[in-house]
Amino acid sequence: MAPHPPPEFDPHPGYSAELPKTPRPIVLVGAGGIVRDAHLPAYAKAGFEVASITDLVPERARALAERYGIHAVHESVADAVRSAPADAVYDVALPPEAHVEVLEQLPDGAAVLLQKPLGNHLAEGIRTREVCRRKGLVAAVNTQLRFAPYVVAARELIAAGTIGELYDLEVRVSVRTPWEMFPYVLDLDRLEINMHSVHYLDLVRSFLGDPTGVHAVTVRHPEKSHANSRSDIALSYGERPIRVVVSTNHDHHYGPRHEESFVKWEGTRGAIRAQLGLLLDYPRGGEDSLELVTDDRLDAGWRPVPFEGSWFPDAFIGSMAVVQRFLEGSIPSLPTGVEDVFRTMAVVEAAYTDAARGGEPPAYDQ
Repeated sequence: MAPHPPPEFDPHPGYSAELPKTPRPIVLVGAGGIVRDAHLPAYAKAGFEVASITDLVPERARALAERYGIHAVHESVADAVRSAPADAVYDVALPPEAHVEVLEQLPDGAAVLLQKPLGNHLAEGIRTREVCRRKGLVAAVNTQLRFAPYVVAARELIAAGTIGELYDLEVRVSVRTPWEMFPYVLDLDRLEINMHSVHYLDLVRSFLGDPTGVHAVTVRHPEKSHANSRSDIALSYGERPIRVVVSTNHDHHYGPRHEESFVKWEGTRGAIRAQLGLLLDYPRGGEDSLELVTDDRLDAGWRPVPFEGSWFPDAFIGSMAVVQRFLEGSIPSLPTGVEDVFRTMAVVEAAYTDAARGGEPPAYDQ
């Protein structure tokens, strides 16, 4: 029997940048900063209808409704559900501890898009998954980096064999992240991996599948009160000779000269590097770029690869579009479903577990 090709050569058809043929109305639950800065701009750009919006702070919901022409503002999730179109997709843009309460109020069999992470701890993700299973929800998670325009372009090049088989996948982030813009996260006992590196761990899984081992170090800043803000995570893939590493430092406040924010794929015939400009000088962001180098044109060096859009807001179009494409039957399965993204959360949990062990002590006294 011939061996299966590596998974990066056979990406899910949902990862293309296509829109649904028959868009469904969206019911937004939550009106926070991510909805203001990403969800609503993305849906406006894609032409998706937002039927209603609700939030614990009604004034915040009303302000966004006025800005984006949303006709209905509801005082509660229950009111939003009662008034929702029968074919609505519920976009639940809330922290993970609110997932279960909201999901219990949705109609059985409803379509829902949840924010990541599925939980601050794996037990919360298990509870969320149980509710989705019991109620028969078509539930996906907004793992939107999978749909960033430069990732879509890179995925197409890799699937076409342009850089051969992957043997190295590296994510490196060294920036100053203004966590104070998100007061909610400052009191979490876990911060960096489940709120940030989860994007990269999920991205890796979307290319390579599930790792067989997770190795991690994650630490807090000695002069800051919030939890861990710097991590190194290495993933093993059995006997496959591939190095996968995610390295993040959110405490680098020494200016732009040595800031870094990139994903790099190296293969047996070439390499691709995507610069994630959003994280450089956040929230204003720096320049996005995508570059390609191949063995057959080494003299030409790194060449720019064209793409349109950015992580915010364009990737959020893809997260919603893939749910709606699955619902209409234009793709055979839902790659960002809760059952899949739960496996990303298992990788996150494994990283924290390994980091807590402190590594293998050297045999100094032998």
